Amino acid sequence: MDTRTSPARERIARLVAALESHGLQSVLVPSSDPHISEYLPEHWQGRAWFSGFTGSMATLVVTRNGSALFADSRYWTQAEAELAGSGIELVKIPTGNSTAHIEWMAAHLSPGQVAAVDGTAIGLGAAKLLRTAVEGVGATLRTDLDVLASAWPERAALPAAPVYEHVAPHAPLPRTAKLAQVRESMRAAKASHHFISTLDDIAWLFNLRGSDVQYNPVFLAHALIDERGAALYVGAGKVDDALRATLARDGVEVRPYERVRDDLAALPAGARLLIDPRRVTLGLVQAVSAAVGLVEAVNPSTFAKSRKTSQEAVFIREAMEEDGAAMCEFYAWFESALGRETITELTIDERLSAQRKRRPGFVSLSFSTIAGYNANGAMPHYRATPDSHALISRPDGVVADGLLLIDSGAQYLGGTTDITRVWPIGTPSAAMKRDYTLVLKGTIALSRTRFPRGTPSPMLDSIARAPLWAHSLEYGHGTGHGVGYFLNVHEGPQSISKATPEPHMAMEPGMITSIEPGLYRPGQWGVRIENLVMNVSAPEAGFGEFLEFETLTLCPIDTRCIEPSLLTQDERQWLDAYHAQVRKRLAPRVSGAARDWLEKRTQPL
Repeated sequence: MDTRTSPARERIARLVAALESHGLQSVLVPSSDPHISEYLPEHWQGRAWFSGFTGSMATLVVTRNGSALFADSRYWTQAEAELAGSGIELVKIPTGNSTAHIEWMAAHLSPGQVAAVDGTAIGLGAAKLLRTAVEGVGATLRTDLDVLASAWPERAALPAAPVYEHVAPHAPLPRTAKLAQVRESMRAAKASHHFISTLDDIAWLFNLRGSDVQYNPVFLAHALIDERGAALYVGAGKVDDALRATLARDGVEVRPYERVRDDLAALPAGARLLIDPRRVTLGLVQAVSAAVGLVEAVNPSTFAKSRKTSQEAVFIREAMEEDGAAMCEFYAWFESALGRETITELTIDERLSAQRKRRPGFVSLSFSTIAGYNANGAMPHYRATPDSHALISRPDGVVADGLLLIDSGAQYLGGTTDITRVWPIGTPSAAMKRDYTLVLKGTIALSRTRFPRGTPSPMLDSIARAPLWAHSLEYGHGTGHGVGYFLNVHEGPQSISKATPEPHMAMEPGMITSIEPGLYRPGQWGVRIENLVMNVSAPEAGFGEFLEFETLTLCPIDTRCIEPSLLTQDERQWLDAYHAQVRKRLAPRVSGAARDWLEKRTQPL
């Protein structure tokens, strides 16, 4: 990129001018919003707009003398390309939980200087860490300014899409029952009120959905609950009169989105407000009177929505079958067209998305499809664009031998899907097969694991890494994330990763988690094999309750990339049994070429 014409360079200059006008030395721009969301409405995508880096996670710090973007290993290659010419330094951090941006910001402050962060878009815990670091060098932190506003005249308005109801049978538990569960938890915590800002918690609790955030069926809202009723703070015009009346009958009052700070400030002296300190912003908590006691704990709804009911599990399995059938249709076309038609990474997204849209209950994709061919597959969060994508096939043959990684998913009325598969293009090399098989061994190892109920989820991470570690190989992302029920494709509280285990991360029945070990060779290829699994009860032997995984995802795992000598007999048996299940469950939903493809790709090893 021409360093003289980089849009980010001009935008950073605007932001520096805003710093000078406010008497500030620096500003921190998080990848966050007033709801601590992972995926943001355009209005709050300031970090992406100012820096030009489009990855989903990173932090930007802008000072009068220079700027830096902090990203973990999943995004290094992407960030290096997108920051070119911007003048922004890329700081490579070990994990997304790193506090390097705070340390960097403090190191670039002098006594008496002032730094800023928008208090409405930074979590309570993160704000405390930042303030401690800034004040530790004799500087001051302002949290009452949105510094971006004056430097971002093109900023999008807040989304105005309507809110709609998630109804039975796909929403088997009524909102009144869910509210009763939350109030029971409030009583246990001796809290008179409970405030929620997280969008997936609110959508689940009130059996409502929206489209304010791309790929996640949620809407911008806050909620305040007491023993008698609940207030839902939503933008004007987003809830129609009929739905407003339905909510009122269930004790839910719809109030203006902007009123939430006033209502928090009006809580009576002596009230005890339950908040999740990791899931609420500093700016909103600052509105609460000092006469109100704060009870800090994980949102009760976070636990409740993570534990899918037996009724929800029925719909989830149906959604997995529909999703698997869509993939059979796609892959049957793909293999027949390979080397005979022009196929690019963009074609993969278009064709696969079109097949999903044909399935009953489909609502939207659950995230932007990742189709990475060879070197592009080595970037875990790669996304092809019209300006930058790889050609895979031409009418006269494939472009080059290699591996195609496809990570995709969808939202159905009865569940959320997320799956990654890797397919050989031409003839894979021995090195590719070795990498693929080692990753597969990790997927199988964790899929077969049995563990005591209540095991902290991070403790399971090394099981999937062990086959790779045995060869001194590693990957930089977590092994598994929680998945919602027609909600966010990433949800907590469980996380199979290198995170420090905490009590709230305990594995419980009904939780759905991904298993997705990987291996990435920059400039060459990437491998990731991902299934979703659900915690179910395992046989007991007198040592307490145990759980095991039911594999939910239904799609063949390509065996042409396997190096058979690296698999044990037990691993072969697991894969054959999985393919037999895939064939049995999907065969009634496909026909013709898709049925033939399914039969071919699920044959025993």
